[in-house]
Amino acid sequence: MAFTFTDENVNEIIASGKPVVIDFWATWCGPCLRLTPVIEELAKEYEGQVVIGKYNVDEEGDLSSKYRIMSIPTILFFKNGEKVDIRLAGSQSKATIDEKIKELLAL
Repeated sequence: MAFTFTDENVNEIIASGKPVVIDFWATWCGPCLRLTPVIEELAKEYEGQVVIGKYNVDEEGDLSSKYRIMSIPTILFFKNGEKVDIRLAGSQSKATIDEKIKELLAL
């Protein structure tokens, strides 16, 4: 199951050094809702290797402000406590996200 990131827990999870994938979304966003099952599947497939989850930009705001999230869905990738230069914006296929997760693991 995909992790639920909040302003209270997200910095601790990123700082853990584990690979982290965060999907920035909102309940009113059609492309975000279509992406939800993909994020859930990938979270299950990479369980124990990568923390994959969702960050609701309507309920939380600190992280989306920090990384200047201007459109959703946007997916950011973190490793060793820092954001890496992988970023996906807009609707994405499972294959594309999976490829970026593999790229993250290889860093």
